[in-house]
Amino acid sequence: QVQLMESGGGSVQAGGSLQLSCPVTEYTGSRYFAWFRQGSGKEREGVAVIKGDGGKRYAGSVKGRFTISLDTASNTVYLQMDGLNPEDTAIYYCAADPWNSVIWGEALEQHAYRVWGRGTQVTVSS
Repeated sequence: QVQLMESGGGSVQAGGSLQLSCPVTEYTGSRYFAWFRQGSGKEREGVAVIKGDGGKRYAGSVKGRFTISLDTASNTVYLQMDGLNPEDTAIYYCAADPWNSVIWGEALEQHAYRVWGRGTQVTVSS
């Protein structure tokens, strides 16, 4: 089910930064919000996830460089990406509304979510 709309993607040089945004107004009750990415010829992978109490998890490949946040005033999930490198090139997807059975330990797995965005392209050149 595609009902989210990501924005903020673009092209940057290695070492640069981008901030992705995902309005989640219709899903404020979601237990988790997550960002995934899919590079060309690769499987979709979980990048970062945040839950209502502020807890966060990151994929090892982005830890220390990416920051996920939830602005409850604007009901928007952000992904701040710093220190980008060419391996970060991918389509980035926002996800929300995990299935009831999903636990926190599964929150970076794509099967966990019912609602997705269409994706935004991030391209990092060397």
